Amino acid sequence: MALDKAQKTQIVAKFARKDNDTGSPEVQIALLTTRISELTKHLQSNPKDFSSRLGLLKLVSRRKKLMKYLKATKYEVYTNLINELNLKDR
Repeated sequence: MALDKAQKTQIVAKFARKDNDTGSPEVQIALLTTRISELTKHLQSNPKDFSSRLGLLKLVSRRKKLMKYLKATKYEVYTNLINELNLKDR
């Protein structure tokens, strides 16, 4: 379920603002999106896994809050991130 180190470093390298940047909202949203897609695949094959479903809902709400923050502070970065990750903008 968790991301392996190679995937994580690849995502961080793609979305980081500068070297050694793991805490920016762009990186966090990208990592959460990857985890959400993996959990969604898991729940499609295991529909009765309610604890994973709860974890998925928590990840989605955390990503939603980060996206709201990024939209309010840096709208251009937000739109670029939405396009790269193929997410919907409400």
